[in-house]
Amino acid sequence: MNSRVVHIDIHGQRYSVRSELDPQYVAELAAYLDSRMQMAARELSSSDPLRIAVIAALNLADELFRARADATGLERRVVSRTADLERLLDDALSAAAPKAVDE
Repeated sequence: MNSRVVHIDIHGQRYSVRSELDPQYVAELAAYLDSRMQMAARELSSSDPLRIAVIAALNLADELFRARADATGLERRVVSRTADLERLLDDALSAAAPKAVDE
């Protein structure tokens, strides 16, 4: 793929990002990060951009870890439910199978 430069704004700063990702996607990522930094700035008494970025990064890491945990739990439930359905199907097929007749 071809990398291209995407211009984004995060927390009042303009950045040029070279990426192979779709520029619209990069813009969405930047907008999301900007919103998280704005949220962190409102919660902090400090206006230090580095401190705001670190708090936003911690919030994003927490969000990621929770999403991973939710996905793992969902995966376990799907695997368990699939196994239950497989057992039910096996039981149903066994019950419907013709019985061998002793000659």
